[in-house]
Amino acid sequence: MSLTMTIVMLIAGWLAVATAMLWGVLRISRRHHPVQTMPVEKTEKHPVRHAAAH
Repeated sequence: MSLTMTIVMLIAGWLAVATAMLWGVLRISRRHHPVQTMPVEKTEKHPVRHAAAH
């Protein structure tokens, strides 16, 4: 096997391992991502009325 072929196969193997690890991390992060609900925004605040003690 020539030196060029060895280097090409080394790089291809590294890319295959890196792709597999990235795929695994993305798969796990998608599965364990918490579901976020949109917070309900209050449209109008009512004024505070204090009790009148006369």
